[in-house]
Amino acid sequence: MTGITDFDALRRAMAENSEEPEGPARNARAEQLLGEAEKLDVPLAVIEALGHQLKVYNYSSEKDKMFVPFARLLRMWDERPEDFDEYEVHSLHWVFKWMSSGMLGQPHIPLASIEKWLGEMEHRYRLAGHSERAVRSAEFSVASHVGDLARAERAYAAWLAADRDTMADCHACELHTQGEWQVQQERYAEALDLWAPVLGGEFTCAHEPHTVLASSLTPLLHLGRADEARAHHLRGFRLVRPMESMRGAYADHVEFCALSGNEARGLELLAERPAYFTDSGNPQSGLDFLAAVTLLMDRLTELGLGDQQVPGPTGRTWTARELAAHARVEALSLAARFDERNATTHVGDRARARMDQRPLVERLPLGVRSAARPVAAPLTTTAPEVIPEKDLAALLTEARRLSDTLQPHAVEAWLAVSQASEGVELSARDRAEIADHQAMDRGPEGIALFEHAAELFAEAGDPGEAWAARARGAYVHALTGEIDEALTAIAEPYDGVLALYSEEGTGVRQTAAVLMSRARILMRRVHGDSPDHKPESADLASAEAAVREVLALVEGHTGDDVRLAARGAEGQAMLAELAVRGGDLETAVRLFSKASTAFVVARLPWFAVEYEARLAGLAHHLGDVTEAERALRAALEHGGPYLEAPGRAQLHLQLAEVLGGRGRSEEAAEHALEAAHWSDEAGEGPTLGAWARHQLGGFLLRQGRWAEAAEVLESALPDLSVETHGDGAIVQTQWWLGDCLSELGEHRAAAERRLRAAEIARTWPEQNDHATLAHLAAESLGHAELPAEADQAYERAGELWRSLGNVHGLVRSLRARAWLALRADLADRGLDRARELMAGAIEECEAALLVTDDQEARQRLTGELGHTHRQFGELLARSVAEEAEDTAIQTAFEDALAQTAESVTVFAALGEGAVHTRTGAELAAGWLEADLSRPADAAARARGVLKAYEGADDGDETVRARRAEAEQLLQLMEQQTDK
Repeated sequence: MTGITDFDALRRAMAENSEEPEGPARNARAEQLLGEAEKLDVPLAVIEALGHQLKVYNYSSEKDKMFVPFARLLRMWDERPEDFDEYEVHSLHWVFKWMSSGMLGQPHIPLASIEKWLGEMEHRYRLAGHSERAVRSAEFSVASHVGDLARAERAYAAWLAADRDTMADCHACELHTQGEWQVQQERYAEALDLWAPVLGGEFTCAHEPHTVLASSLTPLLHLGRADEARAHHLRGFRLVRPMESMRGAYADHVEFCALSGNEARGLELLAERPAYFTDSGNPQSGLDFLAAVTLLMDRLTELGLGDQQVPGPTGRTWTARELAAHARVEALSLAARFDERNATTHVGDRARARMDQRPLVERLPLGVRSAARPVAAPLTTTAPEVIPEKDLAALLTEARRLSDTLQPHAVEAWLAVSQASEGVELSARDRAEIADHQAMDRGPEGIALFEHAAELFAEAGDPGEAWAARARGAYVHALTGEIDEALTAIAEPYDGVLALYSEEGTGVRQTAAVLMSRARILMRRVHGDSPDHKPESADLASAEAAVREVLALVEGHTGDDVRLAARGAEGQAMLAELAVRGGDLETAVRLFSKASTAFVVARLPWFAVEYEARLAGLAHHLGDVTEAERALRAALEHGGPYLEAPGRAQLHLQLAEVLGGRGRSEEAAEHALEAAHWSDEAGEGPTLGAWARHQLGGFLLRQGRWAEAAEVLESALPDLSVETHGDGAIVQTQWWLGDCLSELGEHRAAAERRLRAAEIARTWPEQNDHATLAHLAAESLGHAELPAEADQAYERAGELWRSLGNVHGLVRSLRARAWLALRADLADRGLDRARELMAGAIEECEAALLVTDDQEARQRLTGELGHTHRQFGELLARSVAEEAEDTAIQTAFEDALAQTAESVTVFAALGEGAVHTRTGAELAAGWLEADLSRPADAAARARGVLKAYEGADDGDETVRARRAEAEQLLQLMEQQTDK
């Protein structure tokens, strides 16, 4: 049983099928419905079923199937035009345009046939009295497709000059095509100007702004407008993803990923649509997709990832190199078929140009969850067997320069020296320095090597450096938590270097190195790095004395000696840490600032990063967000290119949170985006990256960028966990996502997110969030046309509001349930239930007013009572159908007027602060008086409103609207009275 027994049932079935997702299943259902229509023996039923079939074919991967139903429709029109109603006549002529564009996308259809069809379209449009605008648009499509630029320009001009009529494409689609023509001519700014009304939401349709957003991606990258391109990708891909027919737009997003350093994201897109590799119903979009795939695979191969496994046509596994070759062959084969049909090389030239593009942005962070950028294994190089001595000397000179001035990459420079010195006779001093730096690079494994370096320094006649090397070895013990061993190991170097320094047997630099190692060890003890030792006040005192000993030594000796300047700066930072331990945060802030400044003055800004970050944390704790912001910005600036990815991610995230707290959500979003990117680069996407995406989604939401925020929040959720991020973060992310989906009109999905969040919040001791989420979920369920589920959710929310003593939430849930009851059943039972719920809401307000003494609370409750009476009146007025008996209408309107009049009285009690709500209710009552044929009473209410606004500001929009409505009501009532 199909249930299709009459024309109305057929129409309902076609309407339901139209709402199904694009694809073969919807197409198959349309074919079934055509068979059912043919059984009804109603010509118009067959016509409508053919039109439905044609439409679903056009918006699917089986676009090539639409020509057969159209040919049948056209034959029926030619034979019996009287069988077509006005709508179907319009539809028949409308889809002529689909035929011309559809034929262009099918290379097996000869160009002569397309030209003939274009002439047929022009003839039939002229007979029907239509403008030539749609015809010239179709001619332009033919000319631009084959590369006849002169004809395309003429047709383009004629298209724009012709009058718009009912056959013209919608504004959004026309602007899309016009903009694409500008892109072909590399007039990118002009294209974006044309697309602005579509991108801004002024013109929309079923497939716009979907395609315009996709088409705008590469032009935006060409113009250097990367931030807009990112936003358009996030917003546009969300629209394109569920629509099977939009393979060409999907290809634009893949191309964007290849051109913006988001190759990993591009692979994810390919994995989502395996059928796009083989769908054959629309060869033109197939060519577009294969060209984008080739571009992406070539890019991966160029990055050294040609052997990486990638998503491709089903049935086998593919490497990037293999898929690049396959996709290029397939794309060029398709292009050749078009070019053979067109007798030009235009399609092939464009396909090759698209496949051979170069990246336009090295790396454009998107903010969404993605693997880190693929990186090829480093190429191994073999050092020359014999390195000339002069080259080694140069390497030594450079390594000493870098280490003496504490420059980044000094360790790497010494590694190069070590590799180059193999087999070369060196002095003891040279060997000592090499061993010393090798030990630094090896961490805990370098302790013995420090001892070897010390022996070599002693052999070279530098006992001070020998003590310094042993001191560095002692500090390594502390780094592994062996504090006692470290203190034992540092004792001899400490005593030895001080004795040597007193005899002028070594310099300040070597002595400071030993004293600093000892201070660092004692600081480790303060920080509790030893598992067997709990820091005491004596430890603080010992550490402070050691730090001050370093400062006393280097004071006055720094000059141009970068190392000594760094010792002084580090000492100030140590004192700051000790001040934190002692609870003197203001002193700590001052000392961290002093340390940072000293590093910058010494031209070592990268060492200042850690202390600016600490300073930021303390300033934020003390409530000085301005200083916290300054410090974080300074840390990012000082770190420059030397900041490693994890540290960069942390700083950007902290700055985002500070800026967000100051209400600067746009700039905060930029830093959260950077935090997400660097977290991914650091391999911390599931931890720190998920938190950054959570924050980024919230900042985008604050700006009303719903689609972008939804994409980011959805990508954060899989990585957020209770163990790592806390259930509060998960609830907030689901909550924000529900808000975004609600704004986007995806109400069922919004309800799901809000219900998931509510389920987690259900276990919390404080239940306000649970109640709010249940209420929001109910709203979404109502908008999703699920009244029974919405009523249950509102009932749950109402119980929670009652348990919390929140009368306002309870009353609003009761009012919402009343509206649901009325909407679900217009029979008496539905109205009775709606009345009960509205009456219950009034009772709750009145009961709360009886026991509330707080004046502010009474004002709010009185306002809630007024709104409840007002809504009760609206509900009663809408409870009767227009075709109801006069007595039923009269009764309903009388009851509605009573409630509305009561709301006027309640609002009046609130004084001037509620003048707008009072006058709104007054006008509603006036219109009800008019409907009840009481013009004098209605006019009186209108005059009351006008009087309420005597001398009011005309710049107030509400004032102007109320006055205009009151004057309209008064004029109508006076006209009735005159009659």
